Amino acid sequence: VAEGEPSEGREPFELPRFWDALGQTFQVTSQEATKLSLAFSRPPLPSAENCRKLSEDVQNAILAVATVYYWLPKGQGTTLRKMVRDATTEVVEGMIQLTDTILNAPVESLSQEQLISTGGVWEACEQVSNLPRDNQAAVVSALAASLGVVKDAVEEMEHALVEGQDPYGDIMEDEELGFRGNRDTYWSEADRQLLSSCMGLMKASKACLKKVLAAVKAHGKADSPEHIAQLDDLADIANEISPSVDELALSMYPPVNPLAVRLNAAKLASVLTKVLEIAKTSHVCPPSEEGWVQFLAGAVDHNMNKVKNFTQGQL
Repeated sequence: VAEGEPSEGREPFELPRFWDALGQTFQVTSQEATKLSLAFSRPPLPSAENCRKLSEDVQNAILAVATVYYWLPKGQGTTLRKMVRDATTEVVEGMIQLTDTILNAPVESLSQEQLISTGGVWEACEQVSNLPRDNQAAVVSALAASLGVVKDAVEEMEHALVEGQDPYGDIMEDEELGFRGNRDTYWSEADRQLLSSCMGLMKASKACLKKVLAAVKAHGKADSPEHIAQLDDLADIANEISPSVDELALSMYPPVNPLAVRLNAAKLASVLTKVLEIAKTSHVCPPSEEGWVQFLAGAVDHNMNKVKNFTQGQL
């Protein structure tokens, strides 16, 4: 039987019932962590029988968490499933850490490590209330996280490119390494012309994520396998924007290697083009959204062509 599919006598999968069950298993696990920690917080040690019972209860709680996670079918969305899996893994790893801490700590008193580990399990278990409830909400969350990272990268590079600013100005001068006279520490005028086009691509990345996020919020649906799959495709490709922006930004610092900049710019432009193509053919982009898709596609092409022109004679 496929994951999440009803077998003989089993009722069809329902998201609300899944969330109720997951919430209950996380709550029970949190309670078992408290019981386990209290039992080993002061002498005397629990009896062999009590230890066995505590171990069984912890094991059963963790098995229940894992079992409920596996009820969630991939058809509900791979983006949602990954977020639930990560939350489940955090709970399991937290309980493992707590158990290790208890096994390795002296019994005389409640150790700081044990308190931290117990709190870690509580915190991991509480995260269930913050998880997105369907794949549309999961994709919104993923896109918002990527947008935040790209915004930071754009702001950092804009700050570094301020006219006349030394990108390494915050690093203390070192007599042995030399400073300012070394061209490896600053941008030439030709560098700055090339990097302005790269900044155009980075800003297009931010605008692309912002617009796709707004479109998914406004039009995204998780009401059919086709819509859920389209949202996952969008999240998967959009997830490549942030690392591509970072790689381009790193290659923009002096000494500038034009070939490296051009390759990283081309990679980012390719990712952005794919994001826009997938968005355009999905349900999140009705005719009312087509204007910004065309505008951003043009901006990506324009800036990439400028990068090619600036690097043509330098390769």
